[in-house]
Amino acid sequence: MEKIAIAKYVRISPFKAREVTRLIQGKPAVTALNMVALIPRKAARLVEATLKSAVANAENADRDPVNRTQLFVKEATIGEGPTMRRFQPKSRGSAGRIRKRTSHIKIVVSDKN
Repeated sequence: MEKIAIAKYVRISPFKAREVTRLIQGKPAVTALNMVALIPRKAARLVEATLKSAVANAENADRDPVNRTQLFVKEATIGEGPTMRRFQPKSRGSAGRIRKRTSHIKIVVSDKN
């Protein structure tokens, strides 16, 4: 059984967030939760919240609830969301573009069956 949690339009660059999700793919859910709790990055906090949501979705399922010790992270992906474009005034009347990137975090947890 698979359960999914998706966090959309998260204000972090997908390149920075993918560093954290690469570490937890294929790991047991309890181990992955402990790992992201110790990583000192903003992306780790956001991934942790999404991972907790996916585990809670599996534990509180209407059919076949699963214990969190049986779950593992089947898939943890970071998709690119829309980019907000802002402009910073530069010298001699020009403008520099600032890209504020967003991400979509998708985490799939599954039991080993």
